[in-house]
Amino acid sequence: MNKLIIPALLSALILGCSTTPLPEDGTAGAPVESRSGSTAVAPVVAGDLDASGLPRVLTDPKSKLAQRSIYFDLDRYEIKGEYQELVAAHAKYLVDNRGFKVLIQGNTDERGSREYNLSLGQKRADAVKRSLVLLGAKEEQVESVSLGEEKPKNPGTGEAAWTENRRADILYRAADGRGEF
Repeated sequence: MNKLIIPALLSALILGCSTTPLPEDGTAGAPVESRSGSTAVAPVVAGDLDASGLPRVLTDPKSKLAQRSIYFDLDRYEIKGEYQELVAAHAKYLVDNRGFKVLIQGNTDERGSREYNLSLGQKRADAVKRSLVLLGAKEEQVESVSLGEEKPKNPGTGEAAWTENRRADILYRAADGRGEF
């Protein structure tokens, strides 16, 4: 447990405690970097949305926020250090854009019983959810579910395929219902 809490708290300390409030009309925005290097919120306009209705910052391959999978070691559900910054970036987006919600889908490889894989997938999804909430996202913005081995990213067998399947995926949805879930 300490392996998860300490990096999460350090990430929170690095990110700082400031947040940008939502505009008074309640619309969510996409983060925009200012000259000072700080991140502010710009209202999302129709031209800033992709085909799914999400802001392009969430889907542009050049954006860190387009990276939506956190990978895990075999039989583990601790978020590895290499994914702490990615989780922190998603938490910051949720803090700055309270009109968005995420669904965390926990996945496993095909090894293990159905019951074991569902349990492990839930632990992985819950680990990501806990980190997002510790970093400032509201509890009601984040839902976690397990898909176990039912939604493989790579349908093959062997370690290369299994490594791709041991993950938690982050799916976004805007308050107006647009998005991925």
